[in-house]
Amino acid sequence: MEPLTEQRNVTGPIVFGFLRLVGVSARRQQALAKTITDYCRRHELTLGGVYMERCAATSGAFVGMLDAVAATHPYGVVFPTPSHLGPRAIAADRRQRLHEAGTEILLVRGARPPVADEWAPGSTAP
Repeated sequence: MEPLTEQRNVTGPIVFGFLRLVGVSARRQQALAKTITDYCRRHELTLGGVYMERCAATSGAFVGMLDAVAATHPYGVVFPTPSHLGPRAIAADRRQRLHEAGTEILLVRGARPPVADEWAPGSTAP
């Protein structure tokens, strides 16, 4: 008899992480990287690498990540919060580029679309 899937070493979908670290301490950087790693472990995702943008003036890390996305076609890119996409004008462009690449944007914390069947405070529970 075959072992259960939970008892086998199963590889989940590949994702990349992205951190925007402009003016962030080394300690905060480590905490954010751990946040992405923990998220991937909880959701059974294989983390292919974490790209880090440390300068507001250049987007070399994001372009490098887009190159990796184009080459590997991962399931998605994990961001700790929406702010890691950058300021509004930049974030909109980056969302569009990721969408065009056919990859999902996964947020550890942040806005998520409401689920129709989900119980909401103030409504009657099913």
